[in-house]
Formats: sequence, structure tokens, C-alpha cells
Amino acid sequence: MTPPALAVTSVPDITESDFRRVADITRAVAGIDLPHGKEGLVRARLARRLRALDLSSYAAYLDFVASDTGGVELREMVDALTTNKTSFFREPQHFDFMARELLPALATRGRTPRIWSAGCSSGEEAVTMGVVIRDTLPVALQEGSRILATDISARMLRRAREASYGAEQVAELPRDVVRRHFVPSRGGETWQPSASIRRMIRFARLNLMGEWPMRGSFDAIFCRNVMIYFDKPTQTRLVARFRKMLAPGGYLFVGHSESLNGHSAGFRYVQPAVYALEEE
Repeated sequence: MTPPALAVTSVPDITESDFRRVADITRAVAGIDLPHGKEGLVRARLARRLRALDLSSYAAYLDFVASDTGGVELREMVDALTTNKTSFFREPQHFDFMARELLPALATRGRTPRIWSAGCSSGEEAVTMGVVIRDTLPVALQEGSRILATDISARMLRRAREASYGAEQVAELPRDVVRRHFVPSRGGETWQPSASIRRMIRFARLNLMGEWPMRGSFDAIFCRNVMIYFDKPTQTRLVARFRKMLAPGGYLFVGHSESLNGHSAGFRYVQPAVYALEEE
């Protein structure tokens, strides 16, 4: 479908009605809560889509989104409005816990870990998990380890699958970690995780508000700095769904700016932003 051609020479204002339409769509589709005060953010992030489609107003853009029966522009809109901030070993206490408690407990049972990175962005979180697994588990258990990394953003998933990180990103890691787990490319301009780490990870597009096609159970779910964008009822429903996806004794990791206060049924507090599934 081709939108009407209307040249955009500057970013138009966003009306209250336009903003409410955007907020209603993002809440219904992706669970994202856009309260008043986010008008500037919405205006700035969707301006690129107006320019790409040569539309002169947000009302015209939203009409186009509604008329696009294939849903392509709806996905572009949600993608533009999602925040994708990540880094290697972000909130390192979680990875310390993974190495100190989670993985050794699985190893004593001869169990290979199955971990879900829910909201993986450009993949650094999943790669960090792979590094910790390689540094903690015996080789026999490393090979069977599986990391599912999902995100709603197709743009971020393309970057995650490329697994090519700039030298400035890798420079934040200890040199011995880079030496053991990364290989240079493009003459050292970019770096990629080792093949053994990349084999552990499967990237997939997933809307947390939609159907979850995964089978089996996870030993840990990392959903960090994601629920802050959802309202309280959506957070409660999401935590309840995570609970059903965890293996006995499994862990849920959330961001340090988040907690399960009011949503913790079936979980016990372990340490800041770490919760264990309660035994039945």
C-alpha cells in the first residue's frame, strides 16, 4: 500500500488526540504504557516514520497505520517507540549470582541450563550469559546449554543476529574476557562472540503480550528493565506467565529499578531483583 504523497519539510506538532491514539495502540499491541509527559518522545521517535512515508501529520500517519492490513507499519511504529538500551554485564550482580549459585546448582544435578533473555535488545545480555556459562560449567554441560533471546523489535534482532560489536563496546570488557571469548573482524574494528557462544543462543521475535510458542521450562528468565514500560495490571499478568515457564527452583531476574512488589505470588525474594520460584 502506498501512502499519499505529502512532502514533510519539518516535524509537525502532535495533538492530544494523536498522542492518545498512539498510546492506545501501543498499550493494546505491546503492553507499553505511554503516560502524559511522553508527547515529546512520541513526536520525536515517529518523526522518522512520517519522513519515510512522506506524510505531513501524525493524524495522517495513524490513519495509514490503521489502513495497513498487513501490519507492517504497525510493527515499525512499535519498534520506533521501544527503548533499547543494553550493554555487556549490565547489572553485574545478576551474572555474579548466575556463576555463584544458579549454574553450580544445575551442574551438581548434571543439568544443562536453559535460560530465556526476554527483551534481549541487540544481544549483549544473551552473549554475557554465554560467557558466564563458558567460564563456569564443565565442557560437557556447556555444549548442551541453550539461551533463548527474544525481542519485539525486528531492528534490534537483526543487530543481535549479526553479533558484531564495535571496539568501543568490547573495550568495556576485561581484556581476558575479550581474549577468551571474542574474535576480531574487519581488522579489529568489530568483534564477534566465539562460535561456541553463538551456538548456545537462538534469537526470535516475540511480543510478550502475544502467544508464547516455546515448550518446556526454563531454569532462569531474565526480563530486566522491560516491565517498567508496562502498567501494574500488565506487570502482574506477565509475572504470572513467567512463573508457569520456570522449572522447579528456577529464577526470575528483573531490573534493579523494578521489583515484584504486588506481583510476587509464587516467588520468594532472594536478593535485589532476583526471585526464586517457590516450591509447591
